[in-house]
Amino acid sequence: MDNTSLELGTENLWGCLVRFLSANPEWLSAKVKFFLPNLDLASSNKALDPEQRVILQLSKMHSQGRTTWQSFIHCVCMELEVPLGLEVPLMSTWGQEDGKGSCVFPISLPLLFPGLKRPHQSCESSPHRKNCRTQQPELAQRYLQLLRIFAQQHYVNGFPGPGQSLSSLQAYVPSILQWNRATVPLHAREEETMGDLKTEDGTDVSIQDLFNLKAPKGSKVTVLLGKSGMGKTTLARWLCHKWADGQLDHFQALFFFEFRRLNLITHFLTLPQLLFDLYLSPESDPDTIFQYLKENADRVLLIFDGLDEALHPCSIKETVGSDGSGPAFTLFSGLCCGTLLPGCWVIATSRPGKLPPCLPTEATMIHMWGFDQLRMEEYMNYFFTQQQSQEVALAELRANRHLRSMCAVPALCQVVCVCLYHLLPASLPGQSAALLPTVTQLYMQMVLTLSPLPPTSLLGLGEVALSGLETGKIIFHERDIPPPVMAFGAAHNLLTSFCVHTSLQHQETGYAFTHLSLQEFLAALYLMASPKVDKNTLTHHVTLNSRWVLRTRARLGLADYLSTFLAGLASHTCCAFLSHLAQRNEAWVGARQATVVQLLRKLATRKLTGPKLVDVCHCVAETQEPQLASLAAQSLPFQITFHNFPLTYADLAALTYILKHRTTPIHLDFEGCPLEPQCPRALVGCRQVETLSFKSRKCGDAFAKALAGSLPTMEGLKKLGFTGSKITAGGISHLVQALPLCLQLEEVSLQDNQLKDREVMELIEVLPSLPQLQKLDLSRNNFSVSTLLWLVKVAVTCPTIKTLQVREAGLIFLLSPPTETTADRQRAADLQEEDSQVKETQSRTLTLRLQKCQLSVHDAEVLVDLLLKGPRLEEVDLSGNQLEDEGCRLLAEATPQLCISRKLDLSDNDLSKAGVAYVLRAASTCQSLAELHVSLLHRIVVLSFAHDEEEQEGARERLTQCGLQAKDLQKVCEALEGSCHRPRPSHLDLSGNTLGDKGAALLAQLLPGLGPLQSLNLSENGLSLDAVFSLTQCLSSLQWVCHLDVNFESQHILLRGDKSDSLKKCQLEPTSLARLCTTLEECPGPLQVQLSCEVLSDQSLETLLLCLPRLPQLSLLQLSHTALSPRSPFLLANIFSWCPRAQKVDLRSLCHATLYFGSSEDPEGVCCGLTDCSLCQEHVEPLCEMLSKCANLRQLDLTANLLGDAGLRCLLEHLPQVPISGSLDLSHNNISQEGVLHLVETLPSCPRVLEASVNLGCTQDFRIHFSEQEEARMTLRLNECSFGPEHVSRLAASITQALQLIELTLTQCCLGLEQLTVLLSLVRRPSGLLSLRVEEPWVGRARVPALLEVCAQASGNVTEVSISKSQQLFSVQLEFPHQEENPEAMALRLAHCDLGSDHSLLVRQLMDTCARLQRLSLSQVNLCDTGNASSLLLQNLLLSLSELKTFRLSSSCVSPEGLAHLMSGLGHCHHLEELEFSHNQSSEEGTEALMGALEGKCQMRKLHLSHLPLSGSKLAMLTRGLSHMRLLRSSRNITGDISHCQISEPFKAATSLEELALSHSQIGDAGAQHFAVILSGLPELRKIDLSANSIGPTGGVQLAKSLTFCKHLEELILGCNTLEDPTALALAQRLPQHLKVLRLPSSRLGPEGALSLGQALDGSPHVEEISLAENNLAKGVPHFCKGLPTLRRIDLVSCEIDNQTAKHLAASFVLCPALEEILLSWNLLGDEAAAELAQVLPQMGRLKRLDLEKNRITATGAWLLAKGLTQESGIQVIRLWSNPVPPAEARYLQSQEPRLDFTFFDNQPQTSRGT
Repeated sequence: MDNTSLELGTENLWGCLVRFLSANPEWLSAKVKFFLPNLDLASSNKALDPEQRVILQLSKMHSQGRTTWQSFIHCVCMELEVPLGLEVPLMSTWGQEDGKGSCVFPISLPLLFPGLKRPHQSCESSPHRKNCRTQQPELAQRYLQLLRIFAQQHYVNGFPGPGQSLSSLQAYVPSILQWNRATVPLHAREEETMGDLKTEDGTDVSIQDLFNLKAPKGSKVTVLLGKSGMGKTTLARWLCHKWADGQLDHFQALFFFEFRRLNLITHFLTLPQLLFDLYLSPESDPDTIFQYLKENADRVLLIFDGLDEALHPCSIKETVGSDGSGPAFTLFSGLCCGTLLPGCWVIATSRPGKLPPCLPTEATMIHMWGFDQLRMEEYMNYFFTQQQSQEVALAELRANRHLRSMCAVPALCQVVCVCLYHLLPASLPGQSAALLPTVTQLYMQMVLTLSPLPPTSLLGLGEVALSGLETGKIIFHERDIPPPVMAFGAAHNLLTSFCVHTSLQHQETGYAFTHLSLQEFLAALYLMASPKVDKNTLTHHVTLNSRWVLRTRARLGLADYLSTFLAGLASHTCCAFLSHLAQRNEAWVGARQATVVQLLRKLATRKLTGPKLVDVCHCVAETQEPQLASLAAQSLPFQITFHNFPLTYADLAALTYILKHRTTPIHLDFEGCPLEPQCPRALVGCRQVETLSFKSRKCGDAFAKALAGSLPTMEGLKKLGFTGSKITAGGISHLVQALPLCLQLEEVSLQDNQLKDREVMELIEVLPSLPQLQKLDLSRNNFSVSTLLWLVKVAVTCPTIKTLQVREAGLIFLLSPPTETTADRQRAADLQEEDSQVKETQSRTLTLRLQKCQLSVHDAEVLVDLLLKGPRLEEVDLSGNQLEDEGCRLLAEATPQLCISRKLDLSDNDLSKAGVAYVLRAASTCQSLAELHVSLLHRIVVLSFAHDEEEQEGARERLTQCGLQAKDLQKVCEALEGSCHRPRPSHLDLSGNTLGDKGAALLAQLLPGLGPLQSLNLSENGLSLDAVFSLTQCLSSLQWVCHLDVNFESQHILLRGDKSDSLKKCQLEPTSLARLCTTLEECPGPLQVQLSCEVLSDQSLETLLLCLPRLPQLSLLQLSHTALSPRSPFLLANIFSWCPRAQKVDLRSLCHATLYFGSSEDPEGVCCGLTDCSLCQEHVEPLCEMLSKCANLRQLDLTANLLGDAGLRCLLEHLPQVPISGSLDLSHNNISQEGVLHLVETLPSCPRVLEASVNLGCTQDFRIHFSEQEEARMTLRLNECSFGPEHVSRLAASITQALQLIELTLTQCCLGLEQLTVLLSLVRRPSGLLSLRVEEPWVGRARVPALLEVCAQASGNVTEVSISKSQQLFSVQLEFPHQEENPEAMALRLAHCDLGSDHSLLVRQLMDTCARLQRLSLSQVNLCDTGNASSLLLQNLLLSLSELKTFRLSSSCVSPEGLAHLMSGLGHCHHLEELEFSHNQSSEEGTEALMGALEGKCQMRKLHLSHLPLSGSKLAMLTRGLSHMRLLRSSRNITGDISHCQISEPFKAATSLEELALSHSQIGDAGAQHFAVILSGLPELRKIDLSANSIGPTGGVQLAKSLTFCKHLEELILGCNTLEDPTALALAQRLPQHLKVLRLPSSRLGPEGALSLGQALDGSPHVEEISLAENNLAKGVPHFCKGLPTLRRIDLVSCEIDNQTAKHLAASFVLCPALEEILLSWNLLGDEAAAELAQVLPQMGRLKRLDLEKNRITATGAWLLAKGLTQESGIQVIRLWSNPVPPAEARYLQSQEPRLDFTFFDNQPQTSRGT
């Protein structure tokens, strides 16, 4: 055997292979084309015989290398019927990875085959020819001809028929194209929306529509946008094919590039290299050819496929270099921007995403959608060549909606056809729905058609696919794919091959999957079925890819549908297939499927939006799991909004699949989304959609047609929005036909659709067919005035229309659907038509708003005629038109006949001054006129009407800014006389005119002729002070004038009916004031005077004050914003002697003074407030001398002055001369510790002092309260006084002398443990009690023995001790004198004690000082010290306390041993009446010890055991043993499985029980019913607390009924239960007559229940507190008619109280004179409510706190509240945090009125809020 035979294996094997393949020449040519895509042997094949051709092809195949040759041998053995005798040596010799054979052919081959391309020659090396100009046309034409030949060879016809390659084309069916911008195509012959390409009768489409060739200045860059599978690459190749056939005759040259191939070029290129070296090289002289292309650039077309796959220029060079070179993408950028080959045409394809900035803004964007049904059927007609197969396939398509949703994607349509080709012959008709339910199973069926199906090869192909997705690789090299896998992919057309360049000098064969979706499917198969993939890797790939218009990522990822395929493979239908593929059992596969489903469950419950939501819908739909779909559907929000990303028919089909598993309605909103025209068809039959809205300029007639087909099937749809589209008359016609079939529609919006008159009228004619319609919005469309009048006629005649609103481009119909049933309508139809019309006209009201509609005088006449024939009118708004005087007069004269109930608006209609009189006269005949407002300056003409008799009283005429002069008053008054004679006085506003003093004098003469008015406004009329005095005379001459309000700074002058007088910002001299007072003497009372000027001299002030006794009708005198002198406080303080009627003087900052007057016999006394008046020591004596003349001084307020310690000393010396019976406030007067000590030393000489409170901290409070009689009990509170050791003895001496002092509180006064011990030892009194409370930080750290040691040093008998670590409080009560105990009694008590402990001496001392201890309270203390010393000390102390009545240990730390010590000591306290053991940690043994200590305690009355674990038996034992007990508190302590009977039954024996507190015990309705039964046996109950017990209406009603037995019940607390209105109604019928406290917060009460409780409580004489907080009371807030005389606190927090409800509520507050605290926070109160509250504040003398946090009160409302505060000083704070008041205004208001608090933290004292 020769060398050649040895290298080839055998010469016979080669010959056998040649002879075998000579019988299959077509197959061999196809394989050679696959493995060698760039080889052209067509010319040489003709000259060779068949055997020579086979030898030539095999030789070229072998020359490509071992890997290619092995892959080819695998294809031979896999695809052809190879005899076994040939297959075995072929595979053993050439088919193995480790084979050593190499092929040397037995024939010699030529070095260069005829017909092959010439060797590579770079275009840069072409010599420049001298005669290139002359040869340029010939060379160019030759190259252009080669380009067409090249395109014909590479883009040949071919359509994927059965068994053919998926990538071949035979006939092209275009997808739907939609222009994204306003691009006008050249030949738009079709009428499809926005230039959709269309095929009719087999003719070619008009591809010229893609190029606007007649617009040379237009964009020459076109971008085709479409999701994966929409046919972008197919269209690009089809364009190349059409150009090769000569159809795109405008273009001489066409170049086609794919970015997936260009990405492989890593070095820089020039444009000639891109065109010639990477596409097609010229035969010669490339420079000449390139020059020709530049000169004819407008006839050059370059197509770039896969722009989304391009390497973005963010990381590489962005512009070409000086030599014109750069990356491939940079060359593309230069072509788009016109810097390279300017004038050329560029088409790029891309998936939707972030487009590169190199694209010009004027580039044409075309969205590429899928197939509609016509295109699907056309595609199938091409695919199936036999008529019978066509009919069967089309029948399946038409019958299966889901099959149509898949075929909407062209790539999937191709796969569907392949599957149907294999499935239909073997399956029954209509079975495709079961065989192809999802996209995943569609691909699975396609794979199952491959025969044979080797799992190893398929998984190997999947592994290659996954590695490509993970690394971003689409093109694979020969080395990336094993030969058997390559053969499998080639055999079944799963792979395609093509030539790729890695450099200019090197090219090789590249391989890719036939489609990216196939690569993703195979990767998903590998992830699910490969044993190499663990679960962590699998879960890593189950993610959601956002497909928003990307803002940060420059390149889209490849795995668009990998998660979707994984979800589809998780379907149980795929289990058997995956099991076969993985060679594992189904349990193994099921576990992996369950992993994917579990991940999808988590994703389905997340809050997703936009593309991720669509992605998860696709995934869930692919699984075909109803439970998962239901979970996803219920997890969707109530409203889903999609913004600015493309959506296809398949996307909406997936969403619809999910929605059909939803039980509640949903709202869908699509805004700015590019939508496939057939998208709405996916919503057919979706009943869950309640609101559907589309807003996009990309929607047109085709979209409207599809939508019209879906609407009648959406039975739950109530609101439809289709706005901002490009719909025309054709689209409207489809909607008009569909809307009458949607009887359930309530709202339709067709805004901004460029509709004309005809389309608008067609839509309006549909209104009678929509019985439930409430709103139709046709705004921003185009219609004429004539159509507008026709719309008015429709509104008048259509019985369901209640409002027609038109404003410029706005057009809205509001309708009121009839409420009668079908039977009612049938009976009504039997009545006579005329009677029906009469009744309809009488019952219906119509609102008509035609604003800025260019209506003229003629149109006014037509309107009046139409409206006179129509129903009653509620409002007519014709503002902004051109009616002028005549039109306004016509409408005003018609108002009596039109019966307008609310308003007629004629503003902005060019009304003149003369026209004002016309309108006045016309309006005078209308008896229902409530207000007329005319302002020519602001172009306002509004007539308001009263719709009932109550509103008809008090009409207003406002003629403001009309330019009226004195000469016009006569005519105006004549016109007004007819309209002012009404049952009640009206209001006349003439502000903003130019009347002057002359006009004011004339008006004063004319006023009697106008009749009784309620107010007259003459502001801004240029009046002087003389005019004001002339108007003042009206106070006496006109009975209705009671108030004159003048402010010269703001030119405000107002006469009104409430009796007061106000002059502001005017110069008030003594003569003017005297004249004013003389004028006021004749005015009837009561009279209020408010004055304001820059400066008021002492002489003027004295003159004014001396005139006050002559005004007995005066009730208020106010000087605001008026600078007063330092002498003014003394003048004002002397008013009490000058004018006995003076009740109160309030002077602030020497610029605000208020004097209140009343009866001189008022027993409550007078008040004097001189705050911030710079008073110092020298002013104290004269001030006290003046005040000493006042016999009944109740309050003296000297806050914020400069008294200091010296001033305080002086004041205390003169204090006995001043008969103060109420309070003295010296806060903020710079007083120090010295002043405080002097106060304490002075107390013995001030027997009438009841209480003194001093705080030297930041608050600087200093208040002293007095009593009218000499009191024997005094309280002193000292805060932050910083006493030192040197002050202790002085303080003790003062306390010893002040025998009336019974309580002293020292808070943070720097008094340490040692100083406290000294203080207690030094205080000695002859008799009486003294309570000392110390609040210091060190108390929280001190141990109990140390604090008890302080008690041991006391000089008196200790009767009470209280320690609270949380409050840092130590309190001790001493009884004087100290009584020595009998030695025998001492010895007897010592006998019980263990004196061997470390504290034996302390025990002896405590037994001496605490012998009479009656109350010991320990809170939050730590008794777990070393050796339990504290508990042992307490044990010994308790053993010796024979008189102890109260012991409290709460929230403390006690060891079990310590607890045993305490219980042992308590066992000897036989007189114990009250025990508290709440909030302590206790074991079962500790509870047993407690029970033992309670045995025999026959005097026990109160027991607190909250949070103590008690079993049912122990609770029963406890209550039976303590039947005489009066109080039991046991919250959160019932443990174990205890029946409700066990809880309630033991209480039957406790007949003396007065307080029952079992909150947070979860007794529920059953427990409440048991307690209701036993309440009849507890007649002494005073308090019931069952809050937070899960009691519902059933248990609540039973409890309410049982209250009839609780005759003495005072407190009822049932909050935080779901009682609801039935319980409230039952309570209202049985409220105890002695009830003081009712707390029902968070009880789910409604308006009905609250009103019934209010009626029941009204007039109750004992109620002190009501809490209904956090209930939805709305307008059911209780209000009172009789009042609650003892009510101190009302809590209505978060009750949804609004302004309307606040009116009745404020009136009710007045009837509750004892109110101290009102809580109205977290409601809906606004300025109106603030005004109502401000009016009643002066009448609420005891109110201290008003909480209005978190409401809607603005600065206006806050200012009204501040004004209400000025009349009452008892209020401490009004909380206004989190109201809409700007911070600057809030600070200003708080500076003017410190009691307004806008801060978050409340530093004001307040009462605790109960449950």
